[in-house]
Amino acid sequence: MHSLLFVCLGNICRSPLARAHFQHLVTQRGLAKQFTVDSCGTGHWHAGKGADPRTILVAAQHGLTFDHTARQVDADADVHEFDVFIAMDNRNKTDLIDLGVPRSRVRLLRSFDPALAHAPEHTLDVPDPYYGGHDGFEAMYHMIVASCEGLLSDALAGKLPSR
Repeated sequence: MHSLLFVCLGNICRSPLARAHFQHLVTQRGLAKQFTVDSCGTGHWHAGKGADPRTILVAAQHGLTFDHTARQVDADADVHEFDVFIAMDNRNKTDLIDLGVPRSRVRLLRSFDPALAHAPEHTLDVPDPYYGGHDGFEAMYHMIVASCEGLLSDALAGKLPSR
């Protein structure tokens, strides 16, 4: 059993889409019982709200639907529930470590993209599309898709950190 927590800043754009896409992958492949998947944000601003409408739109344009209620990370509780924290960018990674999540259990989502295997860590952010237009949300979607495929491969190969 693998437990993954996708993390971005507000939990309305990147991390809910990454969670939804990863959940879709494991369900499609008959692996849903092997994974516990959730998402959260390091900030509290959107807690209790749904996903950004632009995230929902880009997901729907690619055949993906999901329900979502934003929540803020609870490092004390989440560190006991999840094996690996999948941060959308370096700021989220640093915030998680500062909150007490062991560094060894925090990974950047794009570090799982096979096309970026040798890229420096500082170039592996999934940019936050919140203040931009549709193109940013579309680009975010494609980064998530490529990275989630690699993440699933690593999980199935036993390459993910654990508690």
